[in-house]
Amino acid sequence: MNILIVDDDTELLDQLSHALERKQYRVETAVNGEQALDKIFESAYDLILLDIMLPRLDGLSVLKEIRQAGLNIPVLMLTARSDIEDKVKGLDYGADDYLAKPFSMAELMARIRAMLRRDGKRDPVLTAGSIELDTVSRRVTQNGELLNLTSKEFSILEFLLHNKGSVVSRFNMAEHVWGNDFDPFSMSNFVDVHIKNLRKKIRSHKDSSIIRTIRGIGFIIDDAI
Repeated sequence: MNILIVDDDTELLDQLSHALERKQYRVETAVNGEQALDKIFESAYDLILLDIMLPRLDGLSVLKEIRQAGLNIPVLMLTARSDIEDKVKGLDYGADDYLAKPFSMAELMARIRAMLRRDGKRDPVLTAGSIELDTVSRRVTQNGELLNLTSKEFSILEFLLHNKGSVVSRFNMAEHVWGNDFDPFSMSNFVDVHIKNLRKKIRSHKDSSIIRTIRGIGFIIDDAI
C-alpha cells in the first residue's frame, strides 16, 4: 500500500512516516501543495494524508484539483483548525474523512485501516443494515422509508458511518458536530442526548441498536451490521 503524506511540519512528517513504515506501508512525503500535486499526478497512491494549511497551495485546493481530475484516491484531511466550515468544505470537495490535530497515532491507524478497507470505492450512499444515508441529498432512509432527522442527528450518523468499524470518541464526535461552539463543561452530555434521540428514530434490529456504546470511549457502528 502506497501512502502520500502532505504536511509542512517536517517533524510530524518524520513521525508519521516512521509509524506507517513500521506497519509495512510504503510512504512518500510532500511539504507543500504544488509538490503534492506533482507527485499525485506522477505516481499511484492508495491513500493521501493531506494537511489543510499548506504553503504555495492549500490542502483544500489540492483536494479540489484531485477530484476535478477524476482521481478517486481516498483522502484523509489533517487539520489544526477547529473551524467546522473547513471540515464541511473538505467533505464537500470529496474528502473521505478528516482528523483534527493533535491526534493519537492509534486513532490515525484505525482511520487508515477503515479507509483502505473501502478499496477506494467512493459511494455517496453510506449504509448499515437497512439504513441508507445519502451524503449528497442528505436523506436517510430505513427499509426505503424516510427518517426525519435533525441536522445534528444527521451529522452524528454520517460521522459514525464514515468511520464504520472504528470507535468514535465522544470528544471527536462533539468536535465534528459542534466545532467551536462545543463547551466540554456545559455541554458534556450533548452527544449522549443526541445519540439517544437518534436511536429512538432508528428502529432497532433484533432488539439492539445499530449504534453501540463503548463504555468510557464512545460509539461504533460495526462493519458486521
